[in-house]
Amino acid sequence: MPLKALALNCTLKADAGEESSTDAMIAVLAKAFGDNDVAISETVRVAALDIKPGVTSDEGEGDGWPALRKKILAHDILIFGGPIWMGQIGSVAKRVLERMDAFLSETDAQGRMPSYGKVAVAAIVGNEDGAHFSSAQLFQALNDVGWTIPAVAACYWVGEAMGSTDFKDLKQTPKKVKETAAMVAGNAAHLAGLLKSKPYPGGS
Repeated sequence: MPLKALALNCTLKADAGEESSTDAMIAVLAKAFGDNDVAISETVRVAALDIKPGVTSDEGEGDGWPALRKKILAHDILIFGGPIWMGQIGSVAKRVLERMDAFLSETDAQGRMPSYGKVAVAAIVGNEDGAHFSSAQLFQALNDVGWTIPAVAACYWVGEAMGSTDFKDLKQTPKKVKETAAMVAGNAAHLAGLLKSKPYPGGS
């Protein structure tokens, strides 16, 4: 069966019509995944949804997380995209991670969380520093709640310190970003295919 990927854009901009550098980075990865026969079915603008604070899978009336959770778990690969703010991953991305905390108690008979056998990669953008710290935050949290992180799992770009140029404003995608995107997509597709054909056994 073909592999499916879902992208989360955790920009702070709720209006999906407003241009986002995270979308621009996800587009670079979308092309790279397409070259590996993996289609991104959708990019979800998380800030446009009413994702309630909390650590359960349903925080009650009006909570947008249950539907997004279902969508996430219907895919083999998660592209977790977001901007750097104040040197770290933004608040919208942190809200998603907090809601995934519920996976810890949602295990099957073998102790496997619903995210077991699924692969996650990062798409990080921002000015100045923070790409390594942001991906470290993401990968530790995602691994804690069952996601598998492949080798070379982050595609990122950061601009000049105290500069004003955003990734979406670049006239062309830097060669190194394209090369990294190709490696991220290739490794993620390879690993997701292996896990789909031979899932983790879990505990006894």
